[in-house]
Amino acid sequence: LWRLGYCARLLKTNHFRTAASNTSFPAVWMLLAQHSGRIPGLFVVVKKSTFFTMPETVEDKTNPELYLPHPGVRGMTLLNREAFKRTVVVPALKVKKEIVHRVLKSLKHSVLQRPGLKRVVEDPEDEDSRFVILDPHKVLEFSLGESEQQVLKQLSVHPEVCEYHLELTYENFKSEEILRAVLPQGQEVTSGFSRVGHIAHLNLRDHQLPYRHLIGQVIMDKNPGITCVVNKTNIIDSTYRNFEMEVLAGENNLVTKVKENNISYELDFSKVYWNPRLSTEHGRVVELLKAGDVLFDVFAGIGPFAIPAAKRHCRVFANDLNPESYTWLLHNCKLNKVATKVKAFNMDGRDFLRGPVREELSKELPLLKEEQKTAFHIVMNLPALAVEFLDVFRHLLVGEPCSPAGLPTVHCYGFSKHSDPARDIQERAEATLGTSLAGRCSTFLVRNVAPNKEMLCLSFQIPADVLYKRPCP
Repeated sequence: LWRLGYCARLLKTNHFRTAASNTSFPAVWMLLAQHSGRIPGLFVVVKKSTFFTMPETVEDKTNPELYLPHPGVRGMTLLNREAFKRTVVVPALKVKKEIVHRVLKSLKHSVLQRPGLKRVVEDPEDEDSRFVILDPHKVLEFSLGESEQQVLKQLSVHPEVCEYHLELTYENFKSEEILRAVLPQGQEVTSGFSRVGHIAHLNLRDHQLPYRHLIGQVIMDKNPGITCVVNKTNIIDSTYRNFEMEVLAGENNLVTKVKENNISYELDFSKVYWNPRLSTEHGRVVELLKAGDVLFDVFAGIGPFAIPAAKRHCRVFANDLNPESYTWLLHNCKLNKVATKVKAFNMDGRDFLRGPVREELSKELPLLKEEQKTAFHIVMNLPALAVEFLDVFRHLLVGEPCSPAGLPTVHCYGFSKHSDPARDIQERAEATLGTSLAGRCSTFLVRNVAPNKEMLCLSFQIPADVLYKRPCP
């Protein structure tokens, strides 16, 4: 019985694996014989019948190139929209205009569904008739199936499918289709981008650079509201976290307005750091805060942690070394009416931790009582370097430790290319702090930055023996 069941699974598996290559039944018979030793007669009869009644693979007769732009655009570097025009032959039905709606409803799975193309067009030779355009990928060989023909007969429509010459223009093609037609065959097509207000931010690869202005214009054409397209030309500077960029298309206006988690920010994208992919992470950390908590934002940027925290009635100390970021941080605090709740600083991160942060903790922590619920959070969102700043916490305060519940919680971000990124960032943090965090920390995977490169957030309460230096007797 065990062999019988095994052979049945084996037959099913190998049939589906090899049906497309026309595997013959004798070959499967021999395969079964090899694994089972002997094949009962009843088993052979049943399986022979089952094998020949299984559905065959249907040949795909669709034409994937039907909606591609004119092949003459290959290699174009200066956008010429007229060159994309192309006429294709598609199936169509000629119907009286008064029953067009009923035909569309009855043949909803067979009519053309492509966005931007009309499914109903006028008949230039008969004003009382219309052409209903059918999907050439579903109406193969210009012939409808029996069920569709029966439906048309009930509507008194002649089921004969005619040829319609459909003109496609630049406006009818998607950005991916345009770029795939223009770039050399076999090369990667990048049509994705980060949107920052009216700006589209691209990271083009070297092979795409000769086509960069065309790519920028296509992105702007196909995405309403985009009026400027830029390409990053160097890596992010670790000091001020900005990068050089080239305007590929549109206006040279890089001052923009964005909205994240229902909060508005204004910024100069060429001078400050802003990443729309971090909105979920900003929201996650802010949700950990309660009214009355204290947030120290060491690398605050223009305020994506600080401002929503202030909106939750937290006391906020926000710092950034970049003078431009500091200016826009102040501006956005006023814009969101939280200027009185945020103390802003333009300092180096270490100086901020050893100055305002140490001063505030030294003043607040000794006053904490067991029943008080105030929590202190320190956010360090500088993934390239933040782990290296953790040594500042070693003996940052002097005196007897406060209650364990009052110890500040650090949210430290970092990059890792390690096969075990969580363990990697924890070990690096432990080496900088000089203590073990085993069982005292959590790691959150923020996002994949590049192949084999992860961005993570390590959260932990600073151990009392690290934070405090006890005075000598």
